[in-house]
Amino acid sequence: MTDKKIYDVIIIGAGPGGLTAALYAARANLKVLILDRGPYGGQMNNTDAIDNYPGFTEIKGPELGEKMYQSVMKFNPDFEYGDVQDVRLDGNKKIVKTDTGEYTAPVVIIATGADHKKINVPGEEEYSGRGVSYCAVCDAAFFKDEDVAVIGGGDSAVEEGIYLSQLAKSVTIVHRRDQLRAQPTLQKRAFDKDNIHFIWNAETEAIQGDGNKTTDLVYKDKETGEEKKLPVAGVFIYVGVVPQTVPFKDLGILNKYGWVETDDHMRTKVPGILALGDVRSKDLRQIANAVGDGSIAGQEAYNYLQGLDK
Repeated sequence: MTDKKIYDVIIIGAGPGGLTAALYAARANLKVLILDRGPYGGQMNNTDAIDNYPGFTEIKGPELGEKMYQSVMKFNPDFEYGDVQDVRLDGNKKIVKTDTGEYTAPVVIIATGADHKKINVPGEEEYSGRGVSYCAVCDAAFFKDEDVAVIGGGDSAVEEGIYLSQLAKSVTIVHRRDQLRAQPTLQKRAFDKDNIHFIWNAETEAIQGDGNKTTDLVYKDKETGEEKKLPVAGVFIYVGVVPQTVPFKDLGILNKYGWVETDDHMRTKVPGILALGDVRSKDLRQIANAVGDGSIAGQEAYNYLQGLDK
């Protein structure tokens, strides 16, 4: 292994949390490597407009990612593309294996995030960010006084439907079963809302639009087999979230659902392995709290290395 592959800190993931961790670690004069399998910015690159990040009335997702990246790179961390295969322990060292090579550091920060499960119907990908969303907290404001649909029937779907009902003209929860799976208290809150409606036993078949934005949700009535169309400006999909943690399954840091468990300092059970942002077991997954996690993790990396030197 060559010297250029040996670092103080390796950060896996270049979303807002990973970039912030890199900023804090590099500013502390640590030798930092940022690894990602795709462009820096993470899911911000798939977000047309962000209006809930302090300092910007509204900003394009890729533009915010670019600004974050530039603010980090002035402190000269390395950035490499690579798909991480696994992380192995060798004493205090961690060996990160990617599809392009291996890198070593005493500290690894996991910032790989989570992906929303897709329903894989025509129009879902085409209108993502243009009517199709996976985050009401992020995008509800863009659908003020509009008709929207929520796909799903669990806690997240109902919670987000309630949140949307504060801004949208109407919210229709489309569920493939004949009853919700959400906890009873959430169900009652939803049923009590005058502008929340329900379509039961419905299988989503397509999301349609006019080429620029979403216009309709197409679904099949499972009882009659009839295809129906619901006119909506937005479709919010909540059928589950998947943590991106497969490369870390042998480290003993995941809970039974695959999320990384950390303390308030972003420390996992393994000394020198930290985790931040959406990959953690947490409730709110937003740019702002990913950035907060990143600042803590970057500082904690410095503190950990200082302890090794003593």
